[in-house]
Amino acid sequence: MITAVAVLLGMACAAFLTFGRFARTTAWRATVTPLASIIGSGFLICGPLLAKEFGSAAILAMAALLGIAYAVGAVIRFNIVHVENIAPQLSLHDPMAWAMRAAQVMLAVAYAVSVAYYLKLLAEFTMKPLAVPDEWHGLIANILVTGVILGLAALTFSGDIRKIEHAAHASVSVKLGIIAGLLGGLAVWWATRSGGPLVLPPPQVSVSGIPLLLGLLITVQGFETSRYMGDSYDQQTRVRTMRYAQWLSSAIYLAFLALLTPFLMEAQHAEGVAGILDIMNLVAPILGIFVLVGAVSSQLSAAIADSIGSGGLMVEVSRRKLGVRNAFIAASALSIAVVWMTDPFSVIALSSRAFALFYAMQAALALWVSIRTGAGGPAARAGFVLVGVVCLVAALAGAPAEG
Repeated sequence: MITAVAVLLGMACAAFLTFGRFARTTAWRATVTPLASIIGSGFLICGPLLAKEFGSAAILAMAALLGIAYAVGAVIRFNIVHVENIAPQLSLHDPMAWAMRAAQVMLAVAYAVSVAYYLKLLAEFTMKPLAVPDEWHGLIANILVTGVILGLAALTFSGDIRKIEHAAHASVSVKLGIIAGLLGGLAVWWATRSGGPLVLPPPQVSVSGIPLLLGLLITVQGFETSRYMGDSYDQQTRVRTMRYAQWLSSAIYLAFLALLTPFLMEAQHAEGVAGILDIMNLVAPILGIFVLVGAVSSQLSAAIADSIGSGGLMVEVSRRKLGVRNAFIAASALSIAVVWMTDPFSVIALSSRAFALFYAMQAALALWVSIRTGAGGPAARAGFVLVGVVCLVAALAGAPAEG
C-alpha cells in the first residue's frame, strides 16, 4: 500500500504541475525559481541533523529556523520595493549606492558557495548506493560536481535566462511530485502502523544547539532570488510569489519532520549527509528510491535556481555591461573553486555564514532606506535591527553540521 500510494500520488502531483493550466500561470512561474532554491535537499538532511542535536524537539527547532527565514524574507520583500525604487535616483558615488554594491558582491560569493553546496549534496546522494572506496570518494564527487556546473553554464549560451528558468520549472515539477509521494508513503505508514507506543529520544533544547541551528540557515535559503528577477516580473508579483514559495516550502519541511517522528531514534544515528536514505529504506524500499531521486532533482533544481539568481546579480553589479553568458561563466568559476576547497559538512556552514552576512547587509540597507525615505515605521525599523543582529550572530557562530 505504501508503494502504491507513493507512486500514484507522486505521478499525479508531477503531472498536474507539468501539464495543468495552473502550471502556465505567471504566479506559478514566478514562484518556481525561489521555491526551487529553497527546497534543495534541506528537508532531507535537516531531519537527522536536528534529531541528533534536539531529539524529539527537532520539529520545534525546524519551526524556529523557518521563522528566522520568513523574517529575513520580509526584509528582502521590503527591499524589492523600496531599495529598487530609490536605487535609480542615487549617484554612482552615493554612500548608499556603495552599500548596495557591497551587498551584491557578498551575494555573488554566497551564490558561488551555495551552488557548490547543492551539488556536493547531489554527489553524496548519488554515490551513497555505490561502493566507492573512501580514498576515491572525495575526488570522484568533486569531478562529478565540476561536470554538472559546466553543464549548467552551457545552458546559458542561448543568452536567454528563461530557458534556464524552464529547466528549473521541469525539475521542480518532478521534485514536488516525489516529495508528495514521499510524504504520502510516510502518512500511510502512520495510518497502518500497529504495535506499542513509539520510543522517541528525549527533547534536548539548550543554548549549545543554537550554533548548529544557525549553521543550517542555508537549508531554508533561496527566497532572495526573487530580488533579482526584475527583468521578468514586476515588484508586486515578486513580493507575492516569494511569500508563496516560503509558505509552501515551510509546509513541506514541517510535514516531513512531523512524519519522521517515529524514526527520530534511528535518525540520531544516521551517518553522513545522505543518511536519510537508510531511514527511508526501513519504511519501504520505494521510499528509499524516492529519496534518492528527490535529492538529486532537488539539488539540481536548486543549483539552477541559484544560477539564475547569480547570473541576474552579476549583470546588475556590472551595470549591464556583463552579458548573461559571461555572468554565468564567472559564477561557475567561483563555484568550482569552492567545490575543490571544501567538504560536504563544512560547505553547509560556510554557505549559511555567507548568506547570513548578506542578509545582515540587507537588513542594514532596509533600515537605512526606511530612515532616509520615511518608508515603514518604528516597528519595522526595530524588526530590521533584530533580523540584522540574528544574521550577524549566524555569520559569526554558525557551526559545521558534522559538529
